[in-house]
Amino acid sequence: MKSAVQIMSAKIELRHEIGKILSEEECLKLWRRAESRLNKYLEKYADLPKGVHSHTDEKIFPAAAVYITCKEFMTDEQAYLVIENAAVTICAKASNGLKKAMKIPFMPALFVRMWDPITKMKFGSSCGFKNRFYPKEKGEYRMDILECPYKKYFTELGCPEITKIFCDNDERVYGSLPGLVFERKGTLGKDADRCDFYIRKV
Repeated sequence: MKSAVQIMSAKIELRHEIGKILSEEECLKLWRRAESRLNKYLEKYADLPKGVHSHTDEKIFPAAAVYITCKEFMTDEQAYLVIENAAVTICAKASNGLKKAMKIPFMPALFVRMWDPITKMKFGSSCGFKNRFYPKEKGEYRMDILECPYKKYFTELGCPEITKIFCDNDERVYGSLPGLVFERKGTLGKDADRCDFYIRKV
């Protein structure tokens, strides 16, 4: 398992956003405090299943630690934008990579077919999600998330409001891929009863 310092060292987008608001001295002080907070989260939740750790340790806990610590150094709105703007930057990189891949003629169809095994491996019950899977149809994939570790742990850590940032990441990554349509009606982070996923080949 990675240490808090190792995990935080990879969060360059978050560090960059904080640096837009605070001095280097304040930024360093905030960062060290966030590392300490993250370490407490890692210790508290050390016994979570491995699959759940893949979401909590790399995404949920660092975001919560940075967000809550940011609120000690800046306004709540600024703290929220630190997390959101970093997410936008990260997702843009991921989306741009996928856009290039989708230009290959067979890739959109292959991408849709791969959603089923990838979803069950990375966003299934072993990773703390509760799902509803629909019958497979050619050229499309449909799934609902009924329970989500992002909502669960952000809520437990006292920052449920940033859950919706991570909900929006799906739209940011998949919402404008050539040859594909990604549709969604609601998410748990925005008080819907489910996060619906529907992707289809055009």
